[in-house]
Formats: sequence, structure tokens, C-alpha cells
Amino acid sequence: MKFDYIIVGAGTAGCVLANRLTENPQTTVLLLEAGKADNKAEIHIPLAFSKLFKTEYDWNYQTEPHAHLNGKSYYWPRGKTLGGSSSINAMIVIRGSRQVYDKWAQLGNTGWDFISMLPYFKKLEDHVLGASEYHGVGGPQRIENLRSPNPISHAFVMACQQYGIMPISDFNRATPEGASFLHVNQKNGMRFSAASAYLKPILTRPNLTIMTEAQVSKITFEGKRASGVTFWHDMGMKTFYAHREVLLCGGAINSPQLLLLSGVGQRQALSALGIPLVAEVEGVGHNLQDHLAIGTNFASRLPISLIRGESVTGLANFVTRRQGALTSNVAEAGAFLKTQPNLAYEDLQLLFAPTYFVDNGFTRPAGHGFTLGVINVMPHSTGYLRLRTSDPNTHPIIQPNYLTDERDWQVMLYGLTLTRKLAQMPAFDLYRGAETMPGIEILDDSSAMRDYIAEWSQTLYHPVGTCKMAPAHDPLGVVDEQLRVRGVQGLRVVDASVFPIIPNGNTNTPTMALAERAADLIKQAI
Repeated sequence: MKFDYIIVGAGTAGCVLANRLTENPQTTVLLLEAGKADNKAEIHIPLAFSKLFKTEYDWNYQTEPHAHLNGKSYYWPRGKTLGGSSSINAMIVIRGSRQVYDKWAQLGNTGWDFISMLPYFKKLEDHVLGASEYHGVGGPQRIENLRSPNPISHAFVMACQQYGIMPISDFNRATPEGASFLHVNQKNGMRFSAASAYLKPILTRPNLTIMTEAQVSKITFEGKRASGVTFWHDMGMKTFYAHREVLLCGGAINSPQLLLLSGVGQRQALSALGIPLVAEVEGVGHNLQDHLAIGTNFASRLPISLIRGESVTGLANFVTRRQGALTSNVAEAGAFLKTQPNLAYEDLQLLFAPTYFVDNGFTRPAGHGFTLGVINVMPHSTGYLRLRTSDPNTHPIIQPNYLTDERDWQVMLYGLTLTRKLAQMPAFDLYRGAETMPGIEILDDSSAMRDYIAEWSQTLYHPVGTCKMAPAHDPLGVVDEQLRVRGVQGLRVVDASVFPIIPNGNTNTPTMALAERAADLIKQAI
């Protein structure tokens, strides 16, 4: 079969492209998703997202061990369903600082500065704050306030103010500096994923074909032109063709993996695996960046943490009124700040959860508690992704190289010290119990603090950069400013893997805006 466009991956970016490209009824689109439909209840109940980890709705990746972090290997969840990771994430709406996007453009990626991106951020929004200089209404993606914020989350925002971090009403201005509650991708207390926003409203369009449980194993080429894809579906291999373009939307792991499997990458590495070279593109899999997180945990003196949502009363409140703890996204409030005054943009994010959140939610300390999360949002350490074998069903080698740069250690240590100070502010007096992690026994011991970070740090689920957008003179560039893959024709990458520098905030909203702009670039190329 032949379509105008084949989109590989129905995650955040793939849903956006499917919607925008089929606005023209003459344009035919095939959307392929390796996972199942998003019909599991836990996808739509906000508080339940971590219950999807290590299930069939998760790619369930694991990094290579980190020798300098006591051999630790990190679990990386990625969404494997319609909506992709927007169906299993914490729904946080953050753009990051305008200076990050301006830096993208300064590196030679014309049209990706903040002023150029702002119309696309606004276009995607149906924002609870209404239309303004920074926000839009009437777009596909509903953005709301949390319906039932926890009292301890209010204490966090007040504690920040008492410490000197000023409250703001909205992180998504030109700069996010300050403390606030978070806006979320929800509608009426339910998750509102990219699939809910962009895909569900257009399911009846006759020019859109969606196939789930269809895992692509290879991009097919006619010479140097991408002609289609080969994929597994319904107990057999199929090859479908694209008249115009193949669009990779698999994210920072799947997109570079598929390029490498298809012969686009470093010549020697592909030859070693017996993969015929189509185009030598050295940068595929390089420039891997991610946000590392660590938490300071306290017991709560009052039994009001989010575990109340798992009670019969909590479930009834959600089912009948769409209120209560089950509407929480876990990380209800946060703050952004600079660890050094001369920095161009904020490098530290704090996230506050009115519950224990340890080890991706797998470790559950007894009783009620709360967590002050520390995230290094402008990491200097970069890693890589490589093929382990030529088998598309084998997970690739993922090595993020966390904390290989001492500057990243300093941000994490600064953040842990800060969260301990914030927890001692008067606003927490009613709630603050004992510090359960890391524990007062290592209060001032820098070596022990490093050991704690090495043992208990985790991803904040934001891998980017492995198909770097860059001008021709950058040897590690994979796509150009139009997101076209170097050395071939008819092939683009549209997802967070093209980010040259990771935004200093949660990456789902930037990915959505990138896909909105990419849709316009693709239409203009016709």
C-alpha cells in the first residue's frame, strides 16, 4: 500500500503530525504505533501513571551501568501506546527558558528561536489562563490547574517565599524563575494526552489510517530516497510505501535505533553488525541528554498525603466528582532558579510531591510523607546510544553518562542542601516529620551525599538529542533546520531526539510545539 506520508510512532509528535497533515483531505497518512491502544484505565487516571511502568504500555528500557555511580543502571520508562510518553508521564506543562531556544538558533538552526516558537506554543494550547502574550486558547491541548492540590503543596510554595524564592503565577513565560503550582495536561480531572488532544478528534478522517501493534523494523530506500517502511503486524511482515516522506517520531531512543537499523549512521559500527550502509551520518545516537533527579524525603505528621487516593473514599471522590488525590499528577508544585547568579538561564528545578516518590514509585516507604525533588535541568554531561545487535527487537545500548561532568554534581549537591533548608521553613511546621531520606546522619558529609545521589538518583524521563538538529558544518548533526535527515531524501525526524540542547524543563510541551512547526515545514515542502 502507498500513502503520502508514513509516520512511525504515535507518541506526542506523531499524534500532532497525524492531525495537522490530514487537515488537507487530499493528503493520505499512515500512522504506525508499536504499542496497543490507550484503553487501560490507569492511563487516564492522573495519579496512576507509575502503575504503567514495566507493563506492556512501557518500552521498559535500562541504561548501561555507570562505573562512577557504583555500577548503577537506570530504568527508563517510555510510553508504548497511543500518545506515547504523554500517556504515562506526569502531565507537567513546562516550556523552559527562552534563552534555550535562542541558543538553538544561535547554533545555526534558523527559525527555532523563542520568538519563532512562541506562536506554536500558543497554537497547541487551550489554556485555563486564557489568551495572552504567552498563551493561546482553542487549540487541541487542554491545559488546566490541578483540581485538588494538596495542603502540603501549598506549604511548599509558601516555604519557597519564606526562603526568598518568589511566587509566580505561571512558569511558561519568557523565564520560569520562581515558585508556583504546575499547570497540567488534563481535562476535567483526567489525563489529556497527545492522543486525546490530537488523535481522538480525527479518528473518522478517511485519509488517516492508524495501525497499532505495528513495530517498524526498517526504513526502505530506493537509492538514497526513503521509500517506505517494513514492519511487523498481524503475525507477518509488511512493507508499505510513502509517496512523499517517511516521518520518524519514535523519540530519543527509537528514532536513532531505527536509523541505525536502516543503514543511516556510522560506517564502521554498522559494518560490524552486518548492516549495509545507506548514508554515513556520524552523529546518529550521539548527544544524548537527560534530566537527572534526586529527592529529599520527609515523613508527614498529618495523614494527608496522596496515598489517600487509594482508599475507597478517594476512589469514590474521583469517580463521582473528578476530585481528590487521584486527580493529582504527583508533582504538584515546583520552582526554578539559578545555582549561580551569572548563568544565562535557570539550571535547577525543584518538584514537590505530597507523597513519597522513591525509585520511580517502586519503593514505597510506610506511612504518609512528602518529597522535595532536585533536578539538574541544564546538564553538561552527554551520552550516547548504540545498537547492541541488528535485531530490531533487542533494546539498544543506552549510556547517558550521568554526572561525568563535575558541574552536574555541584547542581545536585546544591539542590539537596536547598531542599533541606526549604523543609525547615515555618510553612512546613504543621507537616514536617523526620527526614527519612537521605537522613540527618549524612547532613554535612559531602562524600556521603555523593553516595546517596549515586544510589538513589533516577531519570526524570526526558531523554533528548540523539538525532541532533544542526547546520552542515557540525559533524554530529543528524537533521537540518527543516528536520531532514542528512545524506538521504524523503526522510525527517520529528521528536525530542532532534533537540540540540535539552530545554531546562519538562520536555513534552516543547516536543508538541516542535511537531506543530514541523507540520508547517512539511506542508510548505509540497
